[in-house]
Amino acid sequence: MRINADFSQRVVIRPDDYDWAESPAAGVERMMLDRIGDEVARATTIVRFAPESYFEAHTHGGGEEFFVLEGVFSDETGDYPAGTYVRNPIGTRHKPHTKEGCTILVKLHQFDPSDSVQFHIDTTTADFGPGDGNGVTVLPLHSAVNEEVRLVRFAPGARAPAHTHKNGEEIYVLEGTLGDEHGTYPAGTWLRSPDGSGHTPFSDEGCLVYMKTGHLPEQSAA
Repeated sequence: MRINADFSQRVVIRPDDYDWAESPAAGVERMMLDRIGDEVARATTIVRFAPESYFEAHTHGGGEEFFVLEGVFSDETGDYPAGTYVRNPIGTRHKPHTKEGCTILVKLHQFDPSDSVQFHIDTTTADFGPGDGNGVTVLPLHSAVNEEVRLVRFAPGARAPAHTHKNGEEIYVLEGTLGDEHGTYPAGTWLRSPDGSGHTPFSDEGCLVYMKTGHLPEQSAA
């Protein structure tokens, strides 16, 4: 299966574009954003768990990164409410489940082998620091040889400077509406911009975005 598998192409998926599909687990649905592979795949996906649903225990052969968008996600290591960022490196194993239901943004099989630290961050209580541009603040989440991950908050009316995406940029809008010269992106929008592209992001109303950069070199489009 190949979904948005050409990383040299810009992709925008807004909430109105969502097409939920059943997963192998009862009560668990998926909105596939990009995917290379079948059930075991390099993938970026929004996963929606109904109350009391679960996945069978499994091992992360290529690592797992996820952000809890709604509800409370649980596994053997704890309970993770909305706003929690979690990294499970290559070789970790768990049985995901939820009591009340939850929705997560998850990325699979995208870890560098040297990226081996398992951790989680409650972003709702963490401190943001100054970012690029007036009214822009940043919460760094992770740095590895192949990526930088952060949350970026735009105050109402904030504008970041024009910039070019070396090795690509991926954004998921968590709150509010993000804009640039190409369009506007409400909460729930996923954008992937290829290596060498650029833009000048802003937000009239304010917004919060998940951002990953440096992980989409042009040669990965094969």
